[in-house]
Amino acid sequence: MLNSFLESATVTAVINPVSAANTAAATSAGIDTRGYEGDILLILQVGVITGTLDFTFATADNSGMTSPTTIVPVGGAIAQISTSNDVATYVAVFPATQSKGWIQVIGTIATGPALIGYSMVGLKKYAS
Repeated sequence: MLNSFLESATVTAVINPVSAANTAAATSAGIDTRGYEGDILLILQVGVITGTLDFTFATADNSGMTSPTTIVPVGGAIAQISTSNDVATYVAVFPATQSKGWIQVIGTIATGPALIGYSMVGLKKYAS
């Protein structure tokens, strides 16, 4: 029998650690959140960056992220990341009900590169 959220949580690699030179390289594809309940956590690991990095998030009802709408994490937006607050882990929390089925991490890089890696943690409905 599972005793805690952590034992039953699903962890999904979104972007494996990479040196992202531009926004396209720091932006994820649509992350499938269908079938999740409770909170969805996006864990954003940031290494050394040379300029600035801004995280925003979107949701859509399709994997291609057609017609996305912006969503804001519980607790508000993540502050801009620069050389003064890089090499840190940031967490964006969203109620699963806020997702239309897919969520996207948009990492806007003003001057690259930025070392980044993203993962999602959540609880699947009917976890056994």
